[in-house]
Amino acid sequence: MRPIRVSRRGREAPPSPIRKLVPLADEARRRGVAVHGLNIGQPDLVTPPIVWEALDRDRPKVVAYAPSNGTPELRAALARYYHTAGIDYSADELTVTIGGSEAILMAMASVTDAGDEILVPEPFYANYLGFARMLELKIVPVPTSAVDGYHLPPASVWEERISARTRAILFANPGNPTGTVYEAKEMDLLVELASRWGLFLIADEVYREFCYDGRTHLSIANFESVRDRAIVVDSVSKRFSLCGARIGCLATKNADVLSASLRIGQARLSPPVLEQTLACAAFTLPPSYFEGIRAQYQHRRDVVMEELAEMPGVFCRTPRGAFYVLATLPIASSEDFASWMLSSFSHEGETTFVAPGGGFYATAGAGSAEVRIAYVFEEVALRRALRVLSAGLAAYPGRTAEAALVARG
Repeated sequence: MRPIRVSRRGREAPPSPIRKLVPLADEARRRGVAVHGLNIGQPDLVTPPIVWEALDRDRPKVVAYAPSNGTPELRAALARYYHTAGIDYSADELTVTIGGSEAILMAMASVTDAGDEILVPEPFYANYLGFARMLELKIVPVPTSAVDGYHLPPASVWEERISARTRAILFANPGNPTGTVYEAKEMDLLVELASRWGLFLIADEVYREFCYDGRTHLSIANFESVRDRAIVVDSVSKRFSLCGARIGCLATKNADVLSASLRIGQARLSPPVLEQTLACAAFTLPPSYFEGIRAQYQHRRDVVMEELAEMPGVFCRTPRGAFYVLATLPIASSEDFASWMLSSFSHEGETTFVAPGGGFYATAGAGSAEVRIAYVFEEVALRRALRVLSAGLAAYPGRTAEAALVARG
């Protein structure tokens, strides 16, 4: 009898660095250890009550299919939101997706064929690599450095990685896992590269509102010269503390990409209906909502940087956006360290769960001394989680003196 096996695609699908150690966290909790989950970007902020009021008010008699590109009401609400943000997209240029993840997958699938390549500044959101494997694409990493806060390298570094199979540049701004906010000159660089080499630009802008220290977000949609090749992927998850609603968006002025994304969307029928109602209500919140959220996260960022500064051997530039830091620790393996924290360490009955840095890289061995920390707790809980992390780092048997020095150059 011929044996059966799963596909190569299935075997090679990378595990999530954010979720792969969850079984160890669950086991720690079964042992009675309190686990501070800094591994995942799940905000603790209360979902705005206005969304529940909308569901009570607009509850349908039948939960029917929605149009494959989303309800007209949500696409109109999204268009109004973009207009308020200074971004020129009409409702007809938007496709509602099942979370920002599906928007990324749709964008990648719409502009590439199997064997094609996408340039991505590294480190990057881990699921980019997973989606590329699903579509049999190659992620070509463009290195950045912790020394300068993971800002983009010059054009020469990009161009030596462009091949006949390169189809797009994919980037997050503000960045996950780095918190980097690109400056105008960096956006100009991406625009110039895309124009010169005939590439699409896929911009992951889900943290648009989360820019700190007076910085403003520059959307790729505002660059006139690349209107025909710019694709924005977006989500309500972090913006409104609606992660479980799984509502996202793909926006573009490229008619062919819109048509492709619609046909892909038709294969999964429609995005969820009730959650689109929630999202419509969320987009009625005033700008002051974002001002309050931004102030809270900037304060949490400052708390993280204060606590990290007290940990000997730790290196981390101050991030300017999103709600993550990628910190370099004096360790050889962040995978081993994160596992050890969950399986072998507790401080006063508590431990801290961080995401190993290597999962945010395509380059083998890169990120081995880094961990991503999501600052999604209020100050008291956040300081406690970081002090437990500090105690763990001091007790870790695999601690080294050299790893953090590498990041300093």
